[in-house]
Amino acid sequence: MKQKWSWTGGVRPLGRSIAIMAMLVTGAAQAYNEAPELAAAVKLGKLPPVAQRLPSKPEVIKPLNSVGSYGGSLRSALRGSGDGNAILRFVSPQGLVRWNKNFSGLEGNLAESWTVSPDASEFTFKLRAGIKWSDGKPFTTEDILFSMNDLVGNAQFFPSAPSRYMADGKFVKVDRLDDRTVRFKFARSFRTFTEELATPLGQHPVLYPKHYCQQFHPKYNPRVDEEVRATRVQDWVALMRLKCGDLEVVTRWGNPDKPTLDPWVIEQPYHGGATRVVMRRNPYFWQVDTAGNQLPYIDKLDFKVVSDVETIVLAAVSGQLDLQIRHIQNTQNLPLLSENEAKGRYKMLALPDINATAAGIFINQSTKNEKLRPLFRNKDFRVALSLGMYRQEINDLVFLGQGEPWQIGPARANKFYNERLAKQYTKYDLKAANALLDKLGLTRRDADGFRQYPAGGRISMGVIVSLGSQYQVDMLEVLRKQWAKLGLDLQINASERTLYYDRASANDYDMSVDQIAGGYDPTQDLRGVLAIHPRESRQSLLWVQWYESGGKRGEEPPPSMKRRLQLYDQWKDAKNDAEADPLFRQILDIAADELEVLGTVSPPKANGIRSVRLQNVYEKMPWGWTYPTPGPSLLQQYYFK
Repeated sequence: MKQKWSWTGGVRPLGRSIAIMAMLVTGAAQAYNEAPELAAAVKLGKLPPVAQRLPSKPEVIKPLNSVGSYGGSLRSALRGSGDGNAILRFVSPQGLVRWNKNFSGLEGNLAESWTVSPDASEFTFKLRAGIKWSDGKPFTTEDILFSMNDLVGNAQFFPSAPSRYMADGKFVKVDRLDDRTVRFKFARSFRTFTEELATPLGQHPVLYPKHYCQQFHPKYNPRVDEEVRATRVQDWVALMRLKCGDLEVVTRWGNPDKPTLDPWVIEQPYHGGATRVVMRRNPYFWQVDTAGNQLPYIDKLDFKVVSDVETIVLAAVSGQLDLQIRHIQNTQNLPLLSENEAKGRYKMLALPDINATAAGIFINQSTKNEKLRPLFRNKDFRVALSLGMYRQEINDLVFLGQGEPWQIGPARANKFYNERLAKQYTKYDLKAANALLDKLGLTRRDADGFRQYPAGGRISMGVIVSLGSQYQVDMLEVLRKQWAKLGLDLQINASERTLYYDRASANDYDMSVDQIAGGYDPTQDLRGVLAIHPRESRQSLLWVQWYESGGKRGEEPPPSMKRRLQLYDQWKDAKNDAEADPLFRQILDIAADELEVLGTVSPPKANGIRSVRLQNVYEKMPWGWTYPTPGPSLLQQYYFK
């Protein structure tokens, strides 16, 4: 992906019509239109007029194809009780900046503009004037200071602050310049900071409305302990996360009383026993279309909560869902979805997948299995595992031949394509793999033909996988048989998504399977080559803890990883691409040397469906997490025909 957004100065022109914007800003109240349900509330005195609810200069969104009409409920599906990120993808991260729909650059969002200092260490954001929270209270820089200084930078709330707000081991300094202007100042250059803010995990600065959330903070409420006891939680931190949420926790969608800046707000909350989650339009949402219609067009988001992927697929093919990509995107569903397109009155979506590999295997070098750990830390053992993977068989059986054997490197079209990180050790060679294992002294076998440790006992490797990713489970079943030919026993531990993450967080796994990001966005999600992601860098989450805590927690990584982390810090410190790109290529080269994470095949296009009635859907949007599909395509301008 071309990085066209590393610039100094204000936000680039967004292609908005100056004439239309001027009309909307200077026109009378009747220049704005609103949904009938909101107009009725205004008439009853329950809401202020729309012109008073909008900013003085609302952002004007040009609809993809046509100006829409109000009404309708958009139906989609969540899987189980831990699928909050599916909601996040729909409302999209309403951060200071956002990705454009093509994933090729940044646009202003809550910030109408920003400037970057020459050394890329200071970022100054100008907020849009007059934005309001969903309860009508003003959104100002005080909210950002509360979020960053009282929560994100608070060691009680975050024992280790997220790396995107750190430089040289120091938390970013956030200052209010006035009600609309805020400055983020790092201890050194942080060239990619604005890109970080556009990702789903970069929303912290605007996540917590001070006027509401301060009641759960001891700095502002000396009697917060009374609320802690009444709510029966451990402390104010747990209370805050329960009432005000966090980026990837379900409680974010569980409190209808918490104000938000999203296009829709929680009406029927998400919790452990929920069978349905409903979000209703935000009457104070701060965008309009080119005709002066307040967005969003759609009245409600209606999520059905189901327990298994098969039920979601069946709901899609029977026409019960209006937009679904997550959970049905896998290649195995392509025949069934295609056959029922007319019957279900939907149109198929085939979205380019931005990931590097369809299913990657993290080899946990900090596994609790003391016998297995030395083998995992031996590169020859990892090479043997890779050579013993018959990827073409996996591609044919699991991915219907839609991919190609691939490790975890960026796509060929990307400027950071690395031949070794993409293709090394992907040719099936059972003889060479067995020879490597024999050379390691693993020659003894039990009665079933499985290799044994030199000290005795079968070499058995436990791999965790989410039941929600059936194709990954299927892939592991194929791989289990392939590695059995090496004399290695693979035990598949498939579980519901929440338990899957609990096991990972507790370091209770030998291997873990997930998609590996970085095909089209290698600089945005480095979990496969660097131990920096606290939930996803599962080659060793203990290494991540060490890095984030400055060596005070976790486990010290080997020299190879420490060197990459040093290069990563230098890369973030670079002031331009000419300085940064060689450093990043070094990171990829060292990762290729180590082979810590094994890939399977390059990702096929992701399947999705949209109702034939649903309009303004950007059908070329990429599928990924960094670009939290479908959010950046702006669902607030979708409408029903």
